[in-house]
Amino acid sequence: MPIATGSKAPDFTLKSKTADGLKDVKLSDNFGKKQTVLLFFPLAFTGVCTQEMCDMSGGLGEYEKLGAEVIAISVDSPFAQEAWAQKNFIKLTIVSDLNKETTKAYGVLFPGLAGIGDTSARAAFVIGTDGVVKYAEQTATPKDLPNFAAVKAALTN
Repeated sequence: MPIATGSKAPDFTLKSKTADGLKDVKLSDNFGKKQTVLLFFPLAFTGVCTQEMCDMSGGLGEYEKLGAEVIAISVDSPFAQEAWAQKNFIKLTIVSDLNKETTKAYGVLFPGLAGIGDTSARAAFVIGTDGVVKYAEQTATPKDLPNFAAVKAALTN
């Protein structure tokens, strides 16, 4: 079960692979500056995850206009994430939670996905500039997408 709205968002520092190498992405760097949309997804190179991240890449401007940065999180290595993002022209920040600590902190661990192991569930969070969770959703199944209209509505409140 995801952490509740009104909770202080667990901070994290996770790795993202860029053309310049590995980069630290820290949630609290946005506090006091902009809101953050966190999108947990199960695995790179899978159909629903690819479609979700490609759609999000195409709509990043909408989130920027609402004063938010979008960060996607999965348990894949940053190197697999980068290869997947390049192959599919995914432009948003993707970070690796290989040790699953952030996934567990947000309460969205999906045990035994397809018999291959524990992954992140598909989930969405909106974190305010004050570091408090304004919206929290874990989808019923990994095939279901978050309610993006509700995510955008939370960004305007």
